[in-house]
Amino acid sequence: MPKNNKAVKRELDDDVTESVRDLLSNEDTCDDSFKKSSLMVGGEGDGKELSQDTDVEDGGSDAEDDASRPAWNSKLQYILAQVGFSVGLGNVWRFPYLCQKNGGGAYLVPYLILLIVIGIPLFFLELSVGQRIRRGSIGVWNYISPRLGGIGFASCVVCFFVALYYNVIIGWSLFYFSQSFQQPLPWHECPLVKNQTNTYVVDECDKSSATTYYWYRQALDISDSIAEGGGLNWRMTVCLLAAWSMVCLAMIKGIQSSGKVMYFSSLFPYVVLICFLVRALLLKGSWDGIRHMFTPKLEIMLEAKVWREAATQVFFALGLGFGGVIAFSSYNKRDNNCHFDAVLVSFINFFTSVLATLVVFAVLGFKANIMNAKCIIK
Repeated sequence: MPKNNKAVKRELDDDVTESVRDLLSNEDTCDDSFKKSSLMVGGEGDGKELSQDTDVEDGGSDAEDDASRPAWNSKLQYILAQVGFSVGLGNVWRFPYLCQKNGGGAYLVPYLILLIVIGIPLFFLELSVGQRIRRGSIGVWNYISPRLGGIGFASCVVCFFVALYYNVIIGWSLFYFSQSFQQPLPWHECPLVKNQTNTYVVDECDKSSATTYYWYRQALDISDSIAEGGGLNWRMTVCLLAAWSMVCLAMIKGIQSSGKVMYFSSLFPYVVLICFLVRALLLKGSWDGIRHMFTPKLEIMLEAKVWREAATQVFFALGLGFGGVIAFSSYNKRDNNCHFDAVLVSFINFFTSVLATLVVFAVLGFKANIMNAKCIIK
């Protein structure tokens, strides 16, 4: 009996062990299924948490960009920077030429229409892109798509080429400024040549004018043909180096230095233009030129060439596509009202073009009056 009891007890123990193993295996299975279901349910929450974390990281990166990138000291400084970039030779030099070429006042109508329809929206687009992404032209295009990064580099190359000839013109201005302290002015009259018997005017100057002769023969000192080198014009070289030095000093500390220069470089041209306008209006025949400017030739407005040149001038005057607008706006805060900035700068640009055209046409009326008087005398 004891042996039988031991055998029965061993069998009972084996059954209990197997049943415990079965229970444990079932528990593991339940745990696995529970873990899977919890993962599936928790996955949605994790996704939300990950998205929230991503938003937090993006917000943190935006905050870091706002903190690390320099900013304009004032809104006025920024507006002057945009005005100084957009207003230039295109307004003072090219716009009066196109206005005279395309029917005077008739050219103002298509230009104003295209400025409102095309110029202001594209200008606002560049302002908003630079202000939101807070990078320069290369960084903005790389941010949009790395494959478009070449557009940013191309705009920088174009700006470099523009800077080359703009600094040459600044060098010419510095040369004439340095020569204007003489009395009489060196381009006031043709130079005289003396020999043993008599004194006579240089024939080349007599056939053209004193200003033209001084420009080509004294200022530029050009050679008679393109095959002749002519040597180094050291006076113009010094003026060109001075122009580049001024630009480097203005930009050496970024917007911290260039922003302060804007108060002079953006406002001083308006002082000069107003002085020129007042002086030109006092000349005889100036009102004839202004009257010619505002006398439209409406039949010219029907030509497609006028509208094409007006559209080209809108892009050239506002500086669209050069990257400078994007770069300047990238130093703004993201909550800046760029709608107002786009409209304000665009119309300042337009009225500057009209002001410069008034000065040019007033002087042209004066010159036309003088030429007419000479013809009558002869």
